[in-house]
Amino acid sequence: MIYLDNAATTLKKPPQVGEAVFHALQTLGNSARGTHEGALGASHAIYDARVKLAALFGCARPDHVVFTSGITEALNIALCGLLDAGDHAISTDLEHNSVLRPLYRLEAERGVAVDFVPADRQGNVDYADFERLMRPNTKLIVCTHASNLTGNMVDIKQISDITRAHGALLVVDAAQTAGTRGIDMEALGVDVLCFTGHKGLLGPQGTGGLCIRAGVEIAPFKVGGTGVQTYSQTQPEQYPTRLEAGTLNGHGIAGLSAAVDYLNKVGLNAIREKETALTRRFYEGVRAIPGVTVYGDFSNDRAAIVALNIRDLGSGEVSDALSEDYGIATRPGAHCAPRLHEALGTKEQGAVRFSFSCFTTEDEIDAAVDAVSELAAE
Repeated sequence: MIYLDNAATTLKKPPQVGEAVFHALQTLGNSARGTHEGALGASHAIYDARVKLAALFGCARPDHVVFTSGITEALNIALCGLLDAGDHAISTDLEHNSVLRPLYRLEAERGVAVDFVPADRQGNVDYADFERLMRPNTKLIVCTHASNLTGNMVDIKQISDITRAHGALLVVDAAQTAGTRGIDMEALGVDVLCFTGHKGLLGPQGTGGLCIRAGVEIAPFKVGGTGVQTYSQTQPEQYPTRLEAGTLNGHGIAGLSAAVDYLNKVGLNAIREKETALTRRFYEGVRAIPGVTVYGDFSNDRAAIVALNIRDLGSGEVSDALSEDYGIATRPGAHCAPRLHEALGTKEQGAVRFSFSCFTTEDEIDAAVDAVSELAAE
């Protein structure tokens, strides 16, 4: 199988990730639940992962790295813990349902006001619209770093300049960029950075989290056992315990920690350059094929994603043909990005998404281009 669905999850992982998970399964107990070797081993492994991720993302305090089951939970924690009745939030048409649905829920249940910066037919936003939508009660802007549909990047620094000028917060969905390019949340002015482990970070599924700037107070999304302050009726106030009720996925976090070691060894710049070259190779190969429409803006830096359609064929039909006839894995449909499909005019047809990783080869890219060309010619 030629696996080109890395925007959903990376299939190929560094071998040391699996080795770390297996070792953790054999040795780690429950973090913060005892002083025996297994419990202490889990605590040390999880703390080491916090330190590595804080360094990777420019988070000043490792204890402000909070682990979750993935970025969906991380975004729910951030948005539900920051927004309340009377608050106003701004987002964009580029967002995944992991941002949209928490916002819609908060709008319906708490009366939070929400506005969206529109996307144009290339999937870009006008940054002047963020300023235009700001209100005195705007609590935060939440936006993706890169679209999971088009791969278009968002200028986070330009947005953070606006939030800082208005005393608002910036929450960033880094699902498609964490692990594939350098992110320094302090330098970019990010207040909460949400990430997932199973995409560009090359870690196991069921891992992710959020990095929180010092001074940002997020109310607990869930409460329960923490291993500390047992007789308190309320959740402990200190990070990361405040947001980590229940047993952490220590085995998965150990694998994620090993994945970060791999990324640091290879270098994020090298990974970005390779993925950029692969994306450009594929784009140049398909963009001139008669009957093929490619979505997104390829004039700027972007995630390793190319979405396209072939004439009026359903995206599911094309993706099935790629899988069954060519052994190529892609993602059709709406990609949990309903507002952007509406902006692109692909609500009914969807799109076929090709997404690449540092383990994708040029031969796989060329095979995919040939497959698209043959399907378009039929």
